Parts: sequence; structure tokens; C-alpha cells
Amino acid sequence: MQKNWVSIGLMSGTSGDGVDASVIRTDGINQYESIKDKYFEYSPNIYKDIHNLKEKIHKTQHLEAHKSEINNLERKITLFHAEIIKEFNLSEDTLIGFHGQTIYHNPKEKISKQLGNGKLLNQLTNMNVVYDFRKNDILNGGEGAPLTPIFHHLISLQHKIDLPVCFLNIGGISNITIIKEGGNISELISKDIGPGNCLIDTWVRKNSKEKFDRDGLIAARGVRNEIIFEQAQELYVNRNIKKNSFDINDFDISFIRGLNFEDGVTTLTDFTASIIGEELFLSIKNSKKRIQNILLCGGGRKNKILIKKIKEYSTPKINYKLVDDYKINGDFVESQAFAFLAVRSVLGLPISFPNTTGCKKPCIGGDLIKN
Repeated sequence: MQKNWVSIGLMSGTSGDGVDASVIRTDGINQYESIKDKYFEYSPNIYKDIHNLKEKIHKTQHLEAHKSEINNLERKITLFHAEIIKEFNLSEDTLIGFHGQTIYHNPKEKISKQLGNGKLLNQLTNMNVVYDFRKNDILNGGEGAPLTPIFHHLISLQHKIDLPVCFLNIGGISNITIIKEGGNISELISKDIGPGNCLIDTWVRKNSKEKFDRDGLIAARGVRNEIIFEQAQELYVNRNIKKNSFDINDFDISFIRGLNFEDGVTTLTDFTASIIGEELFLSIKNSKKRIQNILLCGGGRKNKILIKKIKEYSTPKINYKLVDDYKINGDFVESQAFAFLAVRSVLGLPISFPNTTGCKKPCIGGDLIKN
């Protein structure tokens, strides 16, 4: 009989606004149970520091140039995570899956930098910590992302979801996982497909006191600028960048300078939806067995205008469902995933695969800091 572990996954996404924390019970293979999920918002100072730092780092040399700033913020972020752990009042044999805050991701340079000190978190909590999940995959020729497909696979099995199916996760970046009929792990297909909320969030953050467009209400008030929209589409299509994973630095909002606030949000929402919709169409078209259902997860699933536009830009023969329809909280899929990945890491089981990250062989991931 497989051992059941209690594990807490801590995930801070590219929006950099806070930490999703999820406690699950799992054997790390084919079973999990959600125990508790909670979101913890960063303090205004940490939120501001994260975004100020991200804007300074566009290549590996910048990590060295801003080393002192990075170390100071990493300590603050680690202390913030330690306080989260204390609030859950967990036993010391609970495993921690600590993702950290991504500030730079560039697989070509063989680097994916997350702020989060696993050794310090271990000392502060007296618990075993798994962190730096992406490093080994990158060292084995992968792009270090996406890492959630193995958990999407588990969700599909445990909740008896009809296969084939496509998970569409809309966080700061959008990614898909295609699970084929039969549910064979080695046949999982996954990749980042473009921006998610990152462009919209950046424009909203820089031009208002809000952090994001709640429910797409701002986009609903604006008007798309046709000329800018078409130029942006053309530039994006003609880029010579073929990647399996993206960093938010791969995208910028400079092309909509000069628009008023609402029109900027509307134009960026349409632009984002057009990329996601087109990539979805191509991915589904290339699948041998026709996919009929797309399961939406991540914060972007709540943006009604974005989802409406994605549907318009993809194929009409697809059913879009919220992962929440299966009694799964779509806000915490990634944090639950990192709780699951931590257990797999301790068990020496792979967390990434050639068709999910581009690695040469199935890869174990994460460094374990033990008591």
C-alpha cells in the first residue's frame, strides 16, 4: 500500500500579487484529496518591489547587477511564506512544495530564477522543503515549464473526465495540457501558448489603482483600436520565436501607448484572446483524436470578456467548461500541483516529460532540504 503524504503547495504566479497555498493528501501517484486552500495577498511593499525588480531584469547579467536587491526581496518573500505555513498549524512531518516568485525565465540561457530560499524556509518551519523545481528539467534540455501537466493528468483520472481533453490555464501566461484517450502519462502534451493576464494586468497596474480587470468589466467599457490591434497581430505572427515556455518579459504593452485607459484594456484583451484562440485552434486541429472539451483554470477564467473573445477566435465546435464544474477550485490548481510535485520529487518520480517541456527524458525535479 502506498504511503499518503500531507503536503502544502505554495505558488506565487507571474501576477506577483500574492501566494496561493493548498494543503493536500496524496500518494504522489494516482490519488489526491484537497484539504484546504487559501490565498494570501502580498503587502503593498512586497508587491511593488516584485514589479519594480522585474522591470529591471531582462537578461542574465541583470541578476548579478541587482544581486543585493534580489537577496533582500528573496528574504522578505521567504519570511512571508513562513508566516503562511504557521497560519495553517501543520504538523512537522508535512512536506512543503515551495515554488517561489519567478523574476526571470530564459531556458535558452538555461535559467529560471525564482525568489525563495528553501534552506531558510526549512529553518523557519522545521519542515522538509522541496524547491527549485525547474532547474533539473532545464539542465536536461527542457524549458522548465509548464510543470502542472502531470497534475492535470491526475485530475482527469480522479474526476473521471472524458478523454481526450484540453486544460487551458490562464495565469500571467497561458498554457495548455492535452491528455489523450487512454490517459498515458508519456503521451501528455503541454506548452505555453502566449500571454494570459500579463499584458492586461500590466496596463491596468500602470494606469490605475487596480491590479487587474475584474471580470473583464473595464474591457467591456472600451473600444478596440483596429489599427493597433491588426499591427500587433501581424508583428506577433511574424516573430521568429518558437518556444515551449514564455516569460512575461517576452511580451510588452508599448504598442498601445497613446490609447485611453479603457480602450487600452479592450485592445489588449482582444489581442490576448486572438493569440490564445488561434493557438488553441491549431493545437486541437493537430490532435489525432478530436478534442471536444476545454477545461478552464487560473485567474483568467473569471474574465468574462477574455473568455468570450477566446471562443470567437477558436473553433466553434468546442465546449468550454470551468474546472470548477468538477468541484475543483480553479484558483488553486497550480498550488495543489506543487504540493503534488513535491511528493513526487521525494519519491524520485518524474515531474516533466519530453512532450511537456522538451526535456530529453522524463525528469525528476526539485531540491529537497531535510531537517
